[in-house]
Amino acid sequence: MEFTKPTIEYADLWPLILVLGVACAGVLVEAFAPRKARYLAQTLLAGVGLAAALAGTVLVGTRLDAVEGARGLIAAEGAIAVDGPGVVLWGLVLFFALGGVMLFAERRLEGGVSVFAGQAAALPGTDAERQAEGRGLDHTEVYPLLMFAVGGMMLFSVANDLLMLFVALEVLSLPLYLLCGLARRRRLLSQEAALKYFLLGAFSSGFFLYGLALVYGYAGSMDFATISDAIGNDAANHDLLLLGMGLMAVGLFFKVGAVPFHAWTPDVYQGAPTAVTGFMAACTKIAAFGAILRLFHVAFGPDRWSWQPTLWVVAILTMLLGSALAVVQTDVKRMLAYSAIAHTGFLLTGVLGVQTATDLGSGEVTSVQAVLVYLAAYSFATLGAFAVVTLVRDAGGEASRFASWTGLGKRSPLVAAVFALFLLSMAGIPLTAGFIGKWAVFTVALSADAWPVVAVAIVSSIIAVFFYVRFILLLFFTEPTTTTAAVNRPSPLTAVVVAVAVLGTVGLGVAPDPVLDLLADAGSFIR
Repeated sequence: MEFTKPTIEYADLWPLILVLGVACAGVLVEAFAPRKARYLAQTLLAGVGLAAALAGTVLVGTRLDAVEGARGLIAAEGAIAVDGPGVVLWGLVLFFALGGVMLFAERRLEGGVSVFAGQAAALPGTDAERQAEGRGLDHTEVYPLLMFAVGGMMLFSVANDLLMLFVALEVLSLPLYLLCGLARRRRLLSQEAALKYFLLGAFSSGFFLYGLALVYGYAGSMDFATISDAIGNDAANHDLLLLGMGLMAVGLFFKVGAVPFHAWTPDVYQGAPTAVTGFMAACTKIAAFGAILRLFHVAFGPDRWSWQPTLWVVAILTMLLGSALAVVQTDVKRMLAYSAIAHTGFLLTGVLGVQTATDLGSGEVTSVQAVLVYLAAYSFATLGAFAVVTLVRDAGGEASRFASWTGLGKRSPLVAAVFALFLLSMAGIPLTAGFIGKWAVFTVALSADAWPVVAVAIVSSIIAVFFYVRFILLLFFTEPTTTTAAVNRPSPLTAVVVAVAVLGTVGLGVAPDPVLDLLADAGSFIR
């Protein structure tokens, strides 16, 4: 049997390779650099690596060639599709991951140390933990873990066959399981969150892998285009395909926190270090929805009448349950967690659209482009909101109970106003990015005759407006009845994250045309 040398398109894949290479370099730094030098070395390595990869992504995007009406190429022997939407997803992941690195690097709020545990292996409350705290130790391994997660996210959004999709899913998930359990304060809560996330994630990966095997058995190939052709040719054993699609959907719905696979979300959002929560909430959703769009629109596109009803039900349940349970929360991080669940439902509403362009008033967008707009709007507000949460503190650290935030608008009006802006964007109020995102996904869903889902989405949005506005009233118009928290002065790193999030939320809401034009130029997925 003759061996054929594989062809790797390094010129188009180097941003992804760079991120994974920086992650490996971070492991070497952790192994050989003096402990005192690791923080600065790891921060610079991760920040510069992400910035270089982002610049490279822009360069790759400008040189994509047209292929059958779309822009891009099939790389790595068919395993990766570097196309317009994929490059946009890369850019979004890298941009918000840079914000995540800045939040990871924040040390002023904890008195000169990071928010990560000094020694994760030490049991909470033991002498070993107290000694690690006294020496000011912290886990700088979090930076290579973040970089491995980012590399997995980038690969997840451009995977063009089932095996690569599964590999990317595991590469992005495993570092997140570890990061969630490394909080310096409230260690038991953090470790509980990590354990829940890991166990449920392991089960969901098992479902995903079993579904992958069934789809392979149906089509006889891992390649998305071949699977699509098999469906179009009405291959035998259609029941095998349906079962495989359903099991794979379980794994993907878990990753985005869709009902009924959402149970991990509030516990993990609350227990993980807030910097990790912000990074994970923004970047994981971007990568996972990129994979969902590519899988269902490219591989399973010809059989949309089979999976679309299930997506209707999941989107409706996710929006209603997320909005309804957010109303009864008394913790800011849990409120944002249930809000994230509701936003997953809104994003699934956009997935229900078709790949043909729909008039949006100032231009035309497809389902893919509408979801990308929503992801950008949501990520600005989410990363900014969690950055603000890190600033509100009391003697025990972060103060996330509602009672601690009461009257914050009178003590720190600027911080309260910024947080209110992010909440209004999540609610979809006009002149914010969230309004443009919801308008886009609702429009494309209506074009696909999914008006019942859009009707439920509007009801869910009204419920969401209630709890967002109620919290804003608590910030500005409610007198505190207990001891309240104060706003600590952050380092310039966190301040930059909040400022960029504000500019993105307002800019995309007031002048969305440049972003819509960029997405229109990106085109659609290639096969």
